[in-house]
Amino acid sequence: MKKISLSRVPMFLFMVLVSVVSIAPFYFMMMMGTYKSSEIYQGVKLVPGYFLQVNFHSLMQIDFLRYYGNSLFVAFSSAILTVLVCAACGYGLSKYSFKGRKSLINVIMLTMMVPTQLSLVGFTIEMHKIGWLNTHLPLIIPAAASAFGVFWINQFTASAIPNSVLESARIDGCGEFRTFMQIALPFMRPACMTLALLSFLWSWNSFMMPMIVLTSESVYTLPLGIRQLATQFRTDLGAQILGLTLATIPMLLMFAAFSKNLISGLAAAAVKE
Repeated sequence: MKKISLSRVPMFLFMVLVSVVSIAPFYFMMMMGTYKSSEIYQGVKLVPGYFLQVNFHSLMQIDFLRYYGNSLFVAFSSAILTVLVCAACGYGLSKYSFKGRKSLINVIMLTMMVPTQLSLVGFTIEMHKIGWLNTHLPLIIPAAASAFGVFWINQFTASAIPNSVLESARIDGCGEFRTFMQIALPFMRPACMTLALLSFLWSWNSFMMPMIVLTSESVYTLPLGIRQLATQFRTDLGAQILGLTLATIPMLLMFAAFSKNLISGLAAAAVKE
């Protein structure tokens, strides 16, 4: 059995403490989802209650599964499209020299400093003019042109892909599209996976944008659907918390499946040679 050095015990205990503090909110959320609203404020919930079936029934009454499916569709579509668009743009800015390239990168960085709230009115008017209101398109298409995504891929690609590899591919007869798809993308996998996870997370948790562009309940995403449990006359906190607990499942599964890519992508993009 491997012995633990005494000098590492404080660090081990500290990491255990951090893990407990991080996991505790999720545990309490899971427990509170099994109680009725009037019992939630009556002390800390350490064990499950007996109201789980009633809370689940309340979720099904608001067509919870439809909202869940809508959110999955929007989040996966947004993540895939964001990766494709940002990978191509970031690669082009990193590996091609053209007039105005540095200015374009600076403009992209400047747009990251503009709060989203400032463009809501113009964005809503634009979506209305092209007939996209009350559809999922405003939540998918504009998100693909992510300034952060382009900047992220550009920073990663600059040091991750040797120019000699790209030149060798061109000498061997590869066209630019084939070079990008078969040579560059495998190098960019950690950054692309990280961007996909972040894009999925942003889209899945988005509340303000769906609230503005979606008006029919049939196209509601999960955050809007759960909000329906809070009305002017009654707030079903137990069902809301249970819905939020179920809403964390896709994010936990995504992180568990791609955590290594996320960590390696963050570490690689943080260092520029």
